[in-house]
Amino acid sequence: VSVPVSYLFLNPLLGVRCGVEQLKDIGCKWVILGHSERRHVIGEDDQFIGKKAAFALNEGLGVIACIGELLEEREAGKTFDVCFQQLKAFADVVPSWDNIVIAYEPVWAIGTGKVATPQQAQEVHVAVRDWLKKNVSEEVASKTRIIYGGSVNGSNCGELAKEEDIDGFLVGGASLKGPEFATIVNSVTTKKVAA
Repeated sequence: VSVPVSYLFLNPLLGVRCGVEQLKDIGCKWVILGHSERRHVIGEDDQFIGKKAAFALNEGLGVIACIGELLEEREAGKTFDVCFQQLKAFADVVPSWDNIVIAYEPVWAIGTGKVATPQQAQEVHVAVRDWLKKNVSEEVASKTRIIYGGSVNGSNCGELAKEEDIDGFLVGGASLKGPEFATIVNSVTTKKVAA
């Protein structure tokens, strides 16, 4: 298993290729792009994130493409609009979806202790898969893994993993707690074996 290291991924648009080379040198195979902290703290916009994704893919790295809405966007009924706009920025520039995993991370649930209900998460995952089908291809929609992130822990992972379109998790703080992380990994492994 490779550990995605987004914070080492340097700005390819400023001509800094050594970031990708350094990641590859340490054995990293995946990068996380579009995480809410990069979007809302550093100010990376959708188009910039899409270009970073295309660059990473062209350099042989896999991309975990994060999408998700702020609390005020959810409350205003804009969840799908926001997620689809973020997806479009990837779809407009990536050469292939073979090495892309989509991570739906509602911003209001990251590190807050709040988590989307299994039904809320499933609803977005189904909509994302449908968007891929309509805007990219049916094959990409069926092959692309869509994972959930946002306060996933040992207590809520089992119910989330039962949802048909949740293909796994992007785990933050709980990954630092060995037994709890094992519970999370096993919740998805059990689902995969059962299927």
